[in-house]
Amino acid sequence: MPFAHLRRFGWSAGLPALAAVVGLAGALGLPSLERRLKASARAVATATEEGGAEPWLRITTRGRDVVVKGEAPNPELRADALARLQRLPGLRHVVGPLGLVEEASPFVWTATRAAPDRIDLSGNRPAEIGPMALATRLAPDMPPQTTLKDEATSARGAPPEFPAASAYAVEQLGALNPGGVVTLTDTILSFKGEAATIAAYDALRLALAHPPEGFSLGTIEILPPRIEDFRVAVARSADGVVLTGNVVSETARSAILARAAEIAGGLPVDDRMQTARGLGAAIDPAALMDAVFGLADLVQDGTVTFAGSRLSVSGAAIDAQAVGEIEAFVKNKRPTGVEAGALALETKPLAPYRVLVRREREIVTLSGHVPDEATRARVLASLRPRFFQERIVDKLRIAQGAPADLAAAVDAGVGGLSLLASGRVAITDRALTLVGDSLYRESAARLAADLPRKVPAGWRAEAAIKAPEGPVLTDPDSCRTLFAQAAQGSALRFAPGSVALRPEFYPVLDALATLAKTCPTLKISVAGHGDPPGAKPVAAAPAETTVAEAATDKAPADPSTKPAVDAAASAAPATVPALKPTTPKPTSPKPAPSQSAPSQSAPSKPAKETSKKSSSPNPAPAKAVVAEAVPEAELPRQRATAVVDYLLKAGIPDDAVTAAGATRPAQQGIGFSLDS
Repeated sequence: MPFAHLRRFGWSAGLPALAAVVGLAGALGLPSLERRLKASARAVATATEEGGAEPWLRITTRGRDVVVKGEAPNPELRADALARLQRLPGLRHVVGPLGLVEEASPFVWTATRAAPDRIDLSGNRPAEIGPMALATRLAPDMPPQTTLKDEATSARGAPPEFPAASAYAVEQLGALNPGGVVTLTDTILSFKGEAATIAAYDALRLALAHPPEGFSLGTIEILPPRIEDFRVAVARSADGVVLTGNVVSETARSAILARAAEIAGGLPVDDRMQTARGLGAAIDPAALMDAVFGLADLVQDGTVTFAGSRLSVSGAAIDAQAVGEIEAFVKNKRPTGVEAGALALETKPLAPYRVLVRREREIVTLSGHVPDEATRARVLASLRPRFFQERIVDKLRIAQGAPADLAAAVDAGVGGLSLLASGRVAITDRALTLVGDSLYRESAARLAADLPRKVPAGWRAEAAIKAPEGPVLTDPDSCRTLFAQAAQGSALRFAPGSVALRPEFYPVLDALATLAKTCPTLKISVAGHGDPPGAKPVAAAPAETTVAEAATDKAPADPSTKPAVDAAASAAPATVPALKPTTPKPTSPKPAPSQSAPSQSAPSKPAKETSKKSSSPNPAPAKAVVAEAVPEAELPRQRATAVVDYLLKAGIPDDAVTAAGATRPAQQGIGFSLDS
């Protein structure tokens, strides 16, 4: 018994010792086994290298498990690699899917700035470029101290210049904060994120203007950087306008530059603004800039500044009235969220002295300065008969220092402006510029030649008129046939005792004007008609006067806006025409004939091109002269002259149309013939 008991005790004491020996042997032998397994697995991966390219099989080990990544060129090579791994001594598991190289359409590659020091790649990578080769290629273009994590899968279908595009992408990614993303879809690059700094934003804008050759830009969603001190300043002087500070977006920049060009009046605009975020949430950017430019429009030499949520103005106001307007606006009309800042204003003689008359669709706007109310009345009186159906908006202000003969110079410019479809007259001291669009080449050339002769002595004038190019037909037979068609059955008859064109005249006269410009060889003769026996002149109608309408601008952007003055109507000529022409057709307003005919004055209507078939709109009817001023014997000749004058102002050359001395019976109306 004692011996048996002793034997049992021996086995009990020996088992822990045996376990310790086995455990120690395993602990000492396992690292060696894992090292051999890792080396063997790497040898299998290295064997997948083909043609000098990077191995497509990538492995890592976790103990006795082998983790595989990569895409095999074909199923056979994938099966072979997996079989070789399975035969490795000491292997427990092969972990992870092993893919196949496939065609990617579209080919999409994405680079994400996941952290300040890491860029992640995902999507597709060209099958011919391994991850190590791509990392080497991208390293010089990546931000310093940045690592690359490539989780992209090999695929076919990459654009030929993928390396250049990917390098360009990661270089621009360095300008974005973490979270920025660049995506390449075939040959289209898209960017999304927030710029790290203002300098980075500006550099990125410049770089995006020049993508790699063969690639284009897709969606660009780049937010400007956020700054603490958002400010805006508009400085105005005799040298132009300087913009500094910040702007919330490139779209806003475009609108700001347009406004700056308006107040600059043709002088240079220097844009030094930097795009950034940081404007207070309670402040509307558009309302702020409206306020800034409205105030800048009241300053001739000074600065409007928004800084620290405060709106300040310093410098010389355009006139004494503007000082009070600026003070009232900053105190009571500034935008929501904006506080009143410092005002340091003075007045000095206005220089340069400017007047601007702008003709746009259905509206004529006057801005700038005149020396007194009498001059304002003369200017308005000059406009009304020429633009009797447009809305006239008067934004003129009173200021001393006007050049001599200002009203006469405005009248000369407005006379040319009335013959244009659209345009403007700009006066700066003693220089006048007429710019606009004419529907007729001949009229444009005549305006440019006549304007310098019409301005007062000591003034300079120039015109820049655009006119369309038209076809020229030189076949005489075709031109005569077209003339017969245009003049056939015209029967244009004036009212008894009148030399005013009627609305029904315009389609025929416009057709003849268009034909005469198309056929320069035509020589048209116009014969007037008499009145029926016993006919009495048409009763006189009151003169039509268009009142200058008040400007309706209510936005805080334009503190200088004033209601249009209608009192100047009393300054218009007191003579009331005995005959008032019938109101023109509203669908076909007419440009005015000139005042060269001695028997009539000629208001005008904005020229409008309403159809491709017509080269000119129908001008407005000429004001009739007093019936008693035209003896009955002179009526036919005066009527022919009125028609000729209209055709000349429609662009027919002077030598292409004449007034004949013959008189036609009343029932036949105006006659048109060709001189041989």
